Amino acid sequence: MRGNMDNKIENKVYDEERALYNIQNTEVANCLFAGPADGESALKEARNIVVRDCSFSLRYPLWHTHDFLMSNSVMDEATRAPIWYSTDGKLENCQIDGIKCLRECRKITMEGCKVHSPEFGWRSHKLSMKNCEIESEYFLFECTDVEIDRLKMKGKYSFQYIEGMRIHDSELDTKDAFWHSKNVTVENSTLKGEYLAWYSDGLTLINCHIIGTQPLCYCTNLKLINCTMEGTDLSFEYSDVEAEISGEIMSVKNPRSGYITADKIGEIVLEDSIVETTCEIREKCR
Repeated sequence: MRGNMDNKIENKVYDEERALYNIQNTEVANCLFAGPADGESALKEARNIVVRDCSFSLRYPLWHTHDFLMSNSVMDEATRAPIWYSTDGKLENCQIDGIKCLRECRKITMEGCKVHSPEFGWRSHKLSMKNCEIESEYFLFECTDVEIDRLKMKGKYSFQYIEGMRIHDSELDTKDAFWHSKNVTVENSTLKGEYLAWYSDGLTLINCHIIGTQPLCYCTNLKLINCTMEGTDLSFEYSDVEAEISGEIMSVKNPRSGYITADKIGEIVLEDSIVETTCEIREKCR
């Protein structure tokens, strides 16, 4: 909904418990949620609300909140676990610094947000992010049906156990990313970090630049189309892979099946394999 609001609350300060519990059809503007009472759950169970130009410094403000827009607002480090169990929401041009934001949420859109939130976005469904900057550990753990466009991301252990995701035109600086992920496509992006996408199933990388040691091991249904690789030693161990690489791969170790082509392969290690390896490995000029 989020049409014309029946009520408007503005220029107020709230610090009590459940200050605006279950408000409906209301715009909340230029309000501060902070103070000595240290109350929690300020907007819990709210319905059809717009939150504009507000500042939060209290825990759990938007739990079980449905059909909401929050824009040009700030949630500081004291705003722990700010948005849980909420649906049909949009975060627009917000700064979020509270740990464990977005857990078990559904149909949440983010645009133009800056986020520093460890354990961001766990077990959520139908997320969309555009033009965001995020720093997080265990980013989007066990999420499903995610669309990401123009994300700048820094952290560790991101996209683990995620299923059904597309990423476009993004910069990902993240260790141990995409572990145990399923049906993920990444296009026109840079992926920097160690041990990329181990145990993934159905990962497709298109026009991507991959940086870091021992990437893409123990993968099934792995595809790389017109990608480049940098510092990628011991790549593809025990993976089922179809890879077309422009430029050099530092080294390839015991890929299980499929094919790998590159302009140059620094070293091919085929020894001490514990599985049958039938992958075809070749340099394009040969």
